[in-house]
Amino acid sequence: MKDPIAPEIQGAAAVVDPPLEADYGGDDRLNRGGLAWAVFQGGRDPIVILIIIYVFMPYVAGVMVGDPVKGQEVISRWNQWAGWVVLATAPFIGASIDKLGRRKGWLALVVGLMVPLTAALWWARPDGSGLSVEATMLCVMSAQILFGYSEILHNSLLVRAAGLRSAHRASGLALSLGNLFSVLALSFTFWAFALPGTVDWSWVPAQPLFGLDPAAHEPERVVAWMAAGLLLVGSIPLFLFTPDAAPTGRRPLQALAEGAAELWSMLRTVSRYRDAAVYIGSRMFFVDGMNGVLVYIGVFAVGVMKWGALEMLAFGILLSVFAVLGGFVGRWLDAGVGPKNALRIEISCAMAGLALTLGMRPDLIAYLWPVTPGVAVWDSPVFSTLPDLVFAGIGCTYAIFITAQYASSRTLLTRLTPPDQTGAFFGVYALSGVATAWLAPTLVNQGTALTGTQQGGFAMLLLLLGLGLVGLFFVRGGGRSWTLASR
Repeated sequence: MKDPIAPEIQGAAAVVDPPLEADYGGDDRLNRGGLAWAVFQGGRDPIVILIIIYVFMPYVAGVMVGDPVKGQEVISRWNQWAGWVVLATAPFIGASIDKLGRRKGWLALVVGLMVPLTAALWWARPDGSGLSVEATMLCVMSAQILFGYSEILHNSLLVRAAGLRSAHRASGLALSLGNLFSVLALSFTFWAFALPGTVDWSWVPAQPLFGLDPAAHEPERVVAWMAAGLLLVGSIPLFLFTPDAAPTGRRPLQALAEGAAELWSMLRTVSRYRDAAVYIGSRMFFVDGMNGVLVYIGVFAVGVMKWGALEMLAFGILLSVFAVLGGFVGRWLDAGVGPKNALRIEISCAMAGLALTLGMRPDLIAYLWPVTPGVAVWDSPVFSTLPDLVFAGIGCTYAIFITAQYASSRTLLTRLTPPDQTGAFFGVYALSGVATAWLAPTLVNQGTALTGTQQGGFAMLLLLLGLGLVGLFFVRGGGRSWTLASR
């Protein structure tokens, strides 16, 4: 599934004209540097899947805080602060990155901080004898911010790693490896730590491996070590085999100043093209709403549906698999109805799924269908009741249409921009992904606090999706063929 943390941050490689192909090769085959670049993302993305969405943060809300409603409020408040930091820093780092020259050293520093911050979450014990809730959230927030920085630095090395003609291969492989490593990590956790002791299947260990204690929620906490280890191991090939940029001789403050000037120039360029500017403004809202659904769906499931670690792991595996289908759906819709109409369909379907989710409880389906809670409709350790199955099915629609939205969003921008201005437009497009990173957490936090319910906070995401959808109706063009953006 697409990364919801600091989405689409690209760095200056997407902002300035790319270097001459002769400088960086261009072999159609994916070389060693490109493969190493892709493996890095495979090792990094499980932090989002294991920590932020499906396992660790739901544990924090439901167990450490002890009240899922209060937990959602706490988590959204810390996410709001992280969004403000990213907004204040990431655009300038992205615009300045090429002027800094060498960046592997900066990336090593970021990874060197992320690994211990992530691993430290193992000590977030349920009784607070290790990390307190505040210390836990500080570690998570810091790792989220650093994750965004790592994405900027990593993306800016793409052309140098793979060459211009192989960049698409490395990019696609990186996304695939991110999903693959995440699914494997979820599946291993499900088999090795969550299922043992709950089923009598010959292929499942009788007890959790390594002596982990479910009563101490060690199966949920061990994902911190898994995510940190995958990041560390996945980073090694990049530092060994991916070429770095040449030094520029500029000091960091000088590079940041020049980057800020270039950022302003990009914004002025884009503002001259009405339809592209309206689209990017609309995207700021709907992409933040989509990301909010991903980030808070796990906390919502724990609090409202009363799911535990077993169900959340299965949910993560299921949605990650369906996210792969979303990429194909996005391409089919783009080709069939054009990317603008595709986005309208994808956002509308996500809103419908979100609205249905708000009407789900263990004793209620879609607002109007009451059921007896706890009645199994089939023999399964997970999703055994009808409300559980319906909730999981709605989640699969999220996975498909949110992933499809990421694909259609890029395609639509190419339909609205003149080819000779692609760098500036995609630079602002990337920055728009972080400009409102604080908005969804703020609305979820306020909605949860005002209503005293998780549904009240989650419903606020409908507002963001709706604003983005309405904005698309004011965008001209974006059909099946390219149209010059209007001035």
